[in-house]
Amino acid sequence: MAGRPAGGVMGDASSARRTIAGRLIVVVGPSGAGKDTLMSYAAQHLKERPEVVFVRRVITRDGGSGGEDHDAVSDAAFRRMSQSGGFAVWWEAHGLCYGIPIETRHQIDLGHVVVANGSRAALPHFSAAFPAMTVINVTARPEVLATRLESRGRETRDEILRRLQRSSPQLVGPYELLTIDNSGSIEEAGQAMVDAVTRYLPAFSCR
Repeated sequence: MAGRPAGGVMGDASSARRTIAGRLIVVVGPSGAGKDTLMSYAAQHLKERPEVVFVRRVITRDGGSGGEDHDAVSDAAFRRMSQSGGFAVWWEAHGLCYGIPIETRHQIDLGHVVVANGSRAALPHFSAAFPAMTVINVTARPEVLATRLESRGRETRDEILRRLQRSSPQLVGPYELLTIDNSGSIEEAGQAMVDAVTRYLPAFSCR
C-alpha cells in the first residue's frame, strides 16, 4: 500500500515475549522451490491432528486467481483490519499485502503447532511477534528452479538464470532454521515437511 511501511507487528514486544506453549513454523523459499506444494502435502497428511494448524492468510488478491487457499480482501479492507489489530504480522510483496490473523497467537498459546506461509524478507516481523519460532527454508537446485519457473512462461530461461544468480536474503535471526531440498520427488520432500512439523508435537500425544 502506498505510503505505508513494508510490514508490521501487532502488539507490544513485552507481551510477545511471554511464556509460549506452542510454536510457529514459517515456511519460506524462492519461487519455484515448491513450498505451497509441500505445505499442501503436509496439511493433507496431518489433517487428523487438531493440534497442528495451517494458517489461512489474508491477501489483497482475487480469490479466484489460483495458488493457495486464502481470504481475499480489498486494499481498503486490509488497511482496516491492520489498523484494528486484526493481524499478528503483515507485510507487502510484489504489489500485494499479506496478513497472518491475530488468532494465530491464541492457537499458539493453546499449545498448537501453527504453520504459516511466509516471506524471507518478512522474517524480522515474524520473529518479533513469535519468540517460539522455527523457519523451514524450502530450496531446490538452480537447474530445477529454472525448469519450474520456465514452465510458467513468464520469463525466458536466460532471465530466470540471471535472477537465480542474484544473492538470496541471508536467513539469520533468533529462530531455529531447517532446510528441505525439494529437488526430487514430492513424496520425499513432503515427508520431510511432515517430519519437521511433527517433531514439535508433544511426545505424549496419543494421535
